[in-house]
Amino acid sequence: MGFTFQFIVRLFLTMLLSIILTPLIKLLAFKMGAVDKPGERRINKKTMPTAGGLSIFLSFSIAVLWEFSDTLDVHRIWPMLLGATIVVITGLLDDVFELSPMQKTIGLTLAALEIYFLAGIRISTVSIPFIGYFDLGWLSLPVTLLWILAITNAVNLIDGLDGLAAGVSIIALVTIGLVSYFFLPSNGVILAVLIFTLVAAIIGFFPYNFYPATIFLGDTGALFLGFMISVFSLQGLKNATFISVVTPMFILGVPITDTIYAMIRRRFNNQPISSADKMHLHHRLLSLGFTHRGAVLTIYAMAMVFSFIALLMNYASNWAIILLIISTTFGLELFIELIGLVGENRQPLMKTLKFLGNRSYRQEVMKKKK
Repeated sequence: MGFTFQFIVRLFLTMLLSIILTPLIKLLAFKMGAVDKPGERRINKKTMPTAGGLSIFLSFSIAVLWEFSDTLDVHRIWPMLLGATIVVITGLLDDVFELSPMQKTIGLTLAALEIYFLAGIRISTVSIPFIGYFDLGWLSLPVTLLWILAITNAVNLIDGLDGLAAGVSIIALVTIGLVSYFFLPSNGVILAVLIFTLVAAIIGFFPYNFYPATIFLGDTGALFLGFMISVFSLQGLKNATFISVVTPMFILGVPITDTIYAMIRRRFNNQPISSADKMHLHHRLLSLGFTHRGAVLTIYAMAMVFSFIALLMNYASNWAIILLIISTTFGLELFIELIGLVGENRQPLMKTLKFLGNRSYRQEVMKKKK
């Protein structure tokens, strides 16, 4: 059999394994007490099993260590899986015992340190257009840790609706896989194999998680997916160029945007950055009258737009990339203000456009200033 046919068969087996494991994990979640009870900040109306991400983790691990043992270098895979295991244990403990933000951060930091020192996956150098090439030196460690922690938490934050984090992760991973295969010169094929194996594991879990869900990803799954996306994206950032940094940031545009605006919103409201609220992107769409499924599909569409832009960037010149970033930022800010993600009264861009295009409003503002 050719490699392509074997690859497809193995992906199918990985997906099948995830389909089989998920109902078993559901029973295990109830026995462990990894459940999500209805509450003020919860969307679910009944007690739901969490830790569903455990089936994704197990399916992925079995696939890369057994199914693809003849294709992948197991000695290089083990350190990556060790870091993922630390994250999964942290998430599982949180699903059962509800860890504090600090406790979760400690677990994620340990996993990130393992990735840096044992797996050897890190950002070492940065090349900035029109400026030059920089060796990060000692800054390599904090920059790598910040990258892993930021993306892991960003994916975790959007896990608020049935199938949302899993679907956005599939879109992001497929895009990273395509970029890896076509644009990474050295280990692109191997990385693509790992990425699409994880995608297959998520697809097997997805029918149980899409609305109406019978099991949630939980922090076990959301943290694991965010962590793996951050580690996979780092593979192309060892010698980071402008495009290699911007591409994964655009691919993860939805969770990154939601996280950044959550921090801004809490800063304006004098709230701790780690505090919880019901003003995330999916909450705002629901408050505007979107159905549960409609809000999820809308965010999927946004994620696909970001991914398409990321793919375009790999074909564009530096100036074209800059123009894409500016136009995307402008459109995104307009959308954010329209749905009131930071607050219904905080609309600087809308007010600026209104000032320029509405004469009576402009005269009213000028009178107030006098």
